[in-house]
Formats: sequence, C-alpha cells, structure tokens
Amino acid sequence: MPKTTPDTAVQDNHPDAGLFEQPLFEDPGARALSRVGVVDVGSNSVRLVVFDGAARSPAYFYNEKIMCALGAGLSKSGVLNPKGRVRALSALRRFQHLAQGMGLPTLTVVATAAVRDASDGPAFCDDVLRETGLRIWVIDGEEEARLSAQGVLLGWPGAYGLVCDIGGSSMELAEISDGRVGRRVTSSMGPLKLQEVKGGKKARKTLIKETMLQLQETMGPQPDRLFLVGGSWRAIARIDMHRRGYPLHVLHEYRMTARHVTATARYIQEADLDVLRTACGISSARMSLVPLAAEVLSRLVKTFRPKDIAVSSYGIREGMLYEQMPQRLRDRDPLIESCRFAEAKDARMPGFGKVLYAFIHPIFRSAAPAQRRLIKAACLLHDVSWRAHPDYRAETCFDNATRANLGGLKHSERVFLGLALLHRYSNKRESTRFEDLYGLIDEKMQKEAEILGKAMRFGAMLWMTQDAERGALRWFPKKKELHLRLTPDMIPLFGEVAEARLLSLANSLGAEVQIKKMRKTP
Repeated sequence: MPKTTPDTAVQDNHPDAGLFEQPLFEDPGARALSRVGVVDVGSNSVRLVVFDGAARSPAYFYNEKIMCALGAGLSKSGVLNPKGRVRALSALRRFQHLAQGMGLPTLTVVATAAVRDASDGPAFCDDVLRETGLRIWVIDGEEEARLSAQGVLLGWPGAYGLVCDIGGSSMELAEISDGRVGRRVTSSMGPLKLQEVKGGKKARKTLIKETMLQLQETMGPQPDRLFLVGGSWRAIARIDMHRRGYPLHVLHEYRMTARHVTATARYIQEADLDVLRTACGISSARMSLVPLAAEVLSRLVKTFRPKDIAVSSYGIREGMLYEQMPQRLRDRDPLIESCRFAEAKDARMPGFGKVLYAFIHPIFRSAAPAQRRLIKAACLLHDVSWRAHPDYRAETCFDNATRANLGGLKHSERVFLGLALLHRYSNKRESTRFEDLYGLIDEKMQKEAEILGKAMRFGAMLWMTQDAERGALRWFPKKKELHLRLTPDMIPLFGEVAEARLLSLANSLGAEVQIKKMRKTP
C-alpha cells in the first residue's frame, strides 16, 4: 500500500481532487486582501466594514453602522439632511481614526443615491476630504447595482438570477449569470423617497406599480432566483422568521416564497410596529421604513414572479472586496477556502483533514458532488474547536457550523454540517438546545450526518506520522459489511476506545465489522 501524506491523500486524478487545490489565503495576491476596510455612505446609514481572514470567504473583523438618514427630505429640499450630514461627518471621522488604529491602508469609501442626487453632495465630499483625508467615490446607480451583484457572487459562486438592492433613496436591479453581472438598472424606489410621495397610499401604490413595469421592460423576464440585498429587506426577513417561528436566525441564504412575502407584508401592515421591532431586534429608524419596503417587495415579487427568493447578507461592501480579487481567487469555493483557513489557524494538526477525508471516503463513495463538498468541509473543521471544554465541545461545533459567517451554504447544509461535527464528539444528538433545528433536514440527512460524524470520530483516533503506512476502510453497502485493514504502523493505535468508536460507526451503518491486521514484512 502506498504511503499517504496530507499532500497525497487524494490523488490528482481522484474525482475530489478539485476540492483539495492549494489554498490561496497565503498567496501574495490574497494576502493583500487579508484585511481590507470599506465604507458605504448610503442614504439611510453610513457603515464601516473591515474584512479579515481567508480572502475568498472573509470574516468581519469590524462592523459598525450609524443611522444618519442623509437622504431624508431630499426629494423636497434637494439637499442632504443637515442633521444627517453632521452625523455622517462625525462617523467618518471616527472610522478614519479606527482604521489608523487597526493599521489599515487607506479606507475605500463609496457614496450612493443621497450624495449623488443632492445639490450639496460635492460640498459634503469636500468637507469629508478636508477633515478626514478620506476621498469619497460617488457612484451612479448602475455601478451601485453592479457592485451589489458582485457581493452576491462573493457568497454564491456561479449564482444566477436577479439581484435587488434597496437603499434609503434608491433600488437597483442587476442580472447575474455564469459568474458575471449583466443588465442593470436603478430606480427611486427607496423608502425615504416613497415617504415623500404626495397623494397618500393610493398614489404611492400606483407609482410603485408603474415603476415596476418600467423596470420589467428594461430587465426582461427574470424567472430565476431573486436575491434580496439591503437593510430593509433583511428587516423584512427577520419579521418573516418571527411570523413563521423559523428556528435558525441566520439571514444569509434565508429563503422565502411569494406566499411568505404576501403574508408577511400583511402581518407588518396589521402589527403594532413598536412591539414587532422589539420582538425582532430591529432599530426604530429601520422599522419606520419597513412598511414602505414591504409594499415595494410585494409588487416586485408580483411583477417578476421569481421561482424562489433568497436573502443575501453580502452586498455593495462585499462587492467592493470582490472587485479587488484576481479571477483565480473568485473561482474558488468560499466554503472550502474558509474551512482550510480555519484548519490552518486552529487545528492541532493542520493538514490532517485531507488525510481524514481520504480515510473515510470509501463509506461515501456514492455521494453526490454537493454532498462530498460538505464531507470535505466537515473533515477540515473536525478539530478546530478542540480548545472548547469537553462537556460543551459537541454543541460548540454545532453552533459554530450553523451560525458562522460562511458563504456558499444553504441553511439545510449548515444543519447537516453542524450535526456531523456534533457527532464527531458525541454519539448522541438528543437533549441538546439545538433540537428545534434538526427539523430543517429530513431524517435521511440526519442519519447521513451521524454516520459522517462517527466516521470522523473514529478516524481522528488514528493520528500518525506523515510517513507512516496507513490502513484502509472498505464499505460494502449491499452486504452491510464494513472492513478495516490495519497496517503494522496502525495496530498500536487501535485500542479499546478506537474499537468502541468503530463499532458505534458500524451500528449507525447497520453493518457487521471485519478487521484484518497486516503483518510486517521481513
């Protein structure tokens, strides 16, 4: 049997070889993006985000938002909200000092609808430059749409459909397909603008309907997925979760249907907004815009009739980071890159995840590509929570997998990954505080996650030096037999605990175990 090392655990001609490409987070081109600060000066808020970590799936090192309402009253006055202007300047002054304290290079600052539409927008930019040294790049609506769409592509490689980004004073649409941004258009459907429409609710609804028809004429049929970007959409998603009693409170990749949107819009219309915002954790400033945003979303869904609706936590700020990525980094899987970064940073034996995957792979030989990707991610993450207290390690793993900032994961995949990692440390999943989340995947997937977890639990007992000769598993699903071949180097590691874990894995598979011990050749 050939000797296996972390570099040869999956050979180049193996069907999973693409999952094990050399990680790019240490590449000079990626390291330049390892800590990037961007500021979005919007119509409603001013936000600083500092990205850190694996550039393809960055962590949020710092995230601060100030609700300035720069665009409030703009339609009538033609100028930025004076109070909001003072608050925005104060926020930018603070953000610049924070950036200096973090040792960041120059912040990238963009401004959208309010600053580009206001007659005093240029003067505001001059004030900011003079007082903070920050240069604001004022982008037009189509560029705003493009950057927001690129933010979606950061989290969903290869995504296709319609991206809708709502701000305070505008709403943008962009088409994405094959990793590229296509047609895009901007409109004045932001809730701050809609507050100022004369003629009450009837006139506002007429305006929204007419505008949507114009947008449809420009964008053409868009029957695929609708991606929702922006704080007002996220607030509506929180309310939809609350209304439905949805257990996993992670906004990214949260799915809604047209019926959900209709029901939640009605729920918002009939609710006491103060009570609702408290229950859902929404600020009063944001909540004041939610009923208007719900009217827009209802008409948007009726007009374009998407097949499904997904919430994206990634938008213009993430799009600015994506803009700086080389294509070969864009092409990487954000989930796998993030897991490899976590393993390199936190695992006791970086590189063993690849070896572990090769060892347990025979059990999952028939798994579909999407499933093998999750198995790979689990193997990379199997040891990163070792510092947690043993009594809570299993739950810590589940919590991290289901709630971590990971791109490229559906909610059901988060729960599958979390259950697999829970079973890496525990034979049982009952009586945890996460049981209400298990229902997001069916019993078959729960069982597959259990088997994966127990396979990792057994495989993790077999740490060896990289030049040691390893054993192998063989799985015969029709005969329900699990064979383990122990090499001479491996036999001393196969103690009582390892044997108990192997039998537990076999029990979950409903299999009989056969163990063959190889002798050392003279």
